[in-house]
Amino acid sequence: MVEANTAAKRPRARQRRVGKVVSAKMNKTIVVKVTRRVEHRLYKRVVPVRKKFYAHDEQNQAHTGDVVRIEETRPLSKLKRWRLIEIIQRAHA
Repeated sequence: MVEANTAAKRPRARQRRVGKVVSAKMNKTIVVKVTRRVEHRLYKRVVPVRKKFYAHDEQNQAHTGDVVRIEETRPLSKLKRWRLIEIIQRAHA
């Protein structure tokens, strides 16, 4: 019985997303827009679904237009639950 509980305590893998930075005006915070392509339930047409995530950027290294990878983390503020992992592609200046 005790062994069954140990499997339930295993932490789940943290989610990762790739998206584009739409705002870097805040200090140590970026807003990342992630676009997924999902089939519409009724019309069976593939449509884009967009969602914005607030992510922590400790060194303020990401800028608007950059393509970045973010990872789920503990709540850092009212809206921030993600952190910047890497910058995949820099925006053209």
